[in-house]
Amino acid sequence: MTKELCHVLDQISREKGIDKGVLLAAVESALLSAARKRYGGRTNVNLKIDPKTCNINVYETKMVVEKVVDKDMEISGADVKKLFPDKIDEGSIDVPLALQDFGRIAAQTAKQVIFQKVREAERDVIYNEFKDKVGQILSGVVMRKEKGNYYINIGKTEAVLPQSEALPMENLRRGDTVRTYIENVKVTPRGPVILVSRTNQNFVAGLFKMEVPEISEGLVMIKDIVREPGERTKIAVYSKNPSIDPVGACVGMKGTRVQSIVRELRGERIDIIPWTDDPRMLIARALSPASVERIGINEEGKTAMVVVNDQQLSLAIGKKGQNVRLAMKLTGWDIDILSDTEYAKIKMEEADKVLEETLIKESNRRSAEAEKKNKSSVDG
Repeated sequence: MTKELCHVLDQISREKGIDKGVLLAAVESALLSAARKRYGGRTNVNLKIDPKTCNINVYETKMVVEKVVDKDMEISGADVKKLFPDKIDEGSIDVPLALQDFGRIAAQTAKQVIFQKVREAERDVIYNEFKDKVGQILSGVVMRKEKGNYYINIGKTEAVLPQSEALPMENLRRGDTVRTYIENVKVTPRGPVILVSRTNQNFVAGLFKMEVPEISEGLVMIKDIVREPGERTKIAVYSKNPSIDPVGACVGMKGTRVQSIVRELRGERIDIIPWTDDPRMLIARALSPASVERIGINEEGKTAMVVVNDQQLSLAIGKKGQNVRLAMKLTGWDIDILSDTEYAKIKMEEADKVLEETLIKESNRRSAEAEKKNKSSVDG
């Protein structure tokens, strides 16, 4: 039995990644529970397992007395002298018990406790493995969908991808391989729950880090990233090394790197923008793919007025204002966009207003001079 026990513990340790010492402690606890149940719940019944040989020793600890009152808890000195002549001077003694006397019910109890302890140890292993992986990207296989959640096999356990964290209009099927971003690892009564997302903006940042060696090596840095999942992402990048083109590094040869990320994001558009400290230049780049003709800024209020060609207006604003909304998030500036026609109209209105004010001032001036001249004639 001891050889079989060692073999089983070694196998579970390898398959579940649980330390053998933890398993031995669990088995020891389980068998002790069964032994005490077999012997009426006596607390003086104890059990030890040799960690090397897996030999199981069951014994009851009894107090050595002159006259025995409770035979379950006490033993006479005379009996000790007969049974254990080398331990006659000790105040208590361990008396071996037969392991085979556990019985079927006791064995079943031991089995249940072992399974429980193994599950607890397995949960600890899973939690300890993934708690430090929050913020990382992992790949897994979709197993099923239940109650609005996708369950993704990631090896030793399953990650939970809520429908709200999947890409819009994305319908994952059993067997699909997907990448996800680990948002949180929670401890629940049923064990650790690994929550993942495909809509988090850091998911895109992680994909770029995986696809672009210059980013993972620290040669190209991601300054900021904003996203409307499934629609568009804007990412600002820069490099301290002037010989490295940060945008070119992210795009890759013939667009291979960025296209790989776009495929993972199911066609989501990605604008890669070179970062600059010049607010005018940054705003112009952030409104990509639209071309900007002129920009006026108010640094105190962090507001900007941007003028684009009439044909570029819808592109600059984007579908339902998406492009300009993302540009404002990326730059931190409040942006108003005007077409050339609107701008010319405003300038014309302003010019007319200035002209009108000038004519009024001139008229007032002439009236004042005439009144002054008339007054002088009357006085003369």
